[in-house]
Amino acid sequence: MWAHKNELSREERQVRLLYQALRDELDSYLIDYALVESFSNTQEKGEPYPFVSMRDLKPRAKVGEMENKLMNAFIVIFTERSLDSDIKKNIRFFAHNKVTKENLGELKLTGLNLADRFHAKMKYFESNRFFTLLRDLMPVDYALLIQRDTSSKSKNRFMLSHFHVRVDWMIDSAAESLGKELRYISKDLYEKGDQHAQEVMEKLFEYYSFHHSASGRRTAAMLAAQYLRQAGCLSTVYVSSSESRTLTKISEDGISKYLLIRLDSSAIEQIEKHPKGDPDFCRKYLIHKTDEFGVAVFQVVYVHTEHSKPPADGKMRDLKADLQWTRVRQQLLLPNKDHKTARPLSYQVVYDQQDPLG
Repeated sequence: MWAHKNELSREERQVRLLYQALRDELDSYLIDYALVESFSNTQEKGEPYPFVSMRDLKPRAKVGEMENKLMNAFIVIFTERSLDSDIKKNIRFFAHNKVTKENLGELKLTGLNLADRFHAKMKYFESNRFFTLLRDLMPVDYALLIQRDTSSKSKNRFMLSHFHVRVDWMIDSAAESLGKELRYISKDLYEKGDQHAQEVMEKLFEYYSFHHSASGRRTAAMLAAQYLRQAGCLSTVYVSSSESRTLTKISEDGISKYLLIRLDSSAIEQIEKHPKGDPDFCRKYLIHKTDEFGVAVFQVVYVHTEHSKPPADGKMRDLKADLQWTRVRQQLLLPNKDHKTARPLSYQVVYDQQDPLG
């Protein structure tokens, strides 16, 4: 699906290193925008924040949907290369939704005139106003596309190239693609009947850590991630959902879900005193603190099981719907963005643990 580092040219290795470094910056910004700022929105409105239940983070769990308009929701697609024109058949980026002053002038966003604020250099990741433009375009429907700029041979750089990017690919086509790759089907999604096809489609959602009842942005993000497997380069899809109250990141490293976790005072005290904790936990990790509780950013990392990887022998195999396709690999409390030297803390709470730091 993408070339290993050892297979890349020297220039391509440099591009990949730059891509991965910029992605780390994007991670930090989007976590803050999706979660920390959403929490601030609820505080300003005097409303309780809708924390996610830990049981909703277990593989195959049906998330307790609770749409909240104060949550910042979006899809961002970030690719290592400039996407080829044939990708446009299903990832819709064209001249009319390219980030230009003329196209931005057509947008009708409350309180914003983006054309007046825009200049061409803003769209490049290297610009100190890149995140200003990204933020301004977050409320636009569908996805934002960040990809490599190939217009200049003198430098390697990435740019926010398109907005209002629609993902037009059918779920059954995506399920067929994954089913063939994993050797659960040979030619056609419906070759073993409707029931088998339905099970493969449900497993497609599970492969990307979603319940098959998920809709809207999460489905679009899943389809984009599956379709971009054929692009021949690294790609990362971020989706923040107002229903699930999570930020999901899908990349070659696997799948991560970021959310806010509420820690009561006893849990905070345990972390501060634990040998694997941090005595300065409140200052380094909490985004909000009261006498009764604190709020921190929590990351759950999922990996695929043997049932969702291509078989070593390449032979066809039977689909067993009751077998899990993902499992939890890591659970981490993340430090605040201002504390760059602090490391994430392992914190096992998705499954009940007497000593979550043990």
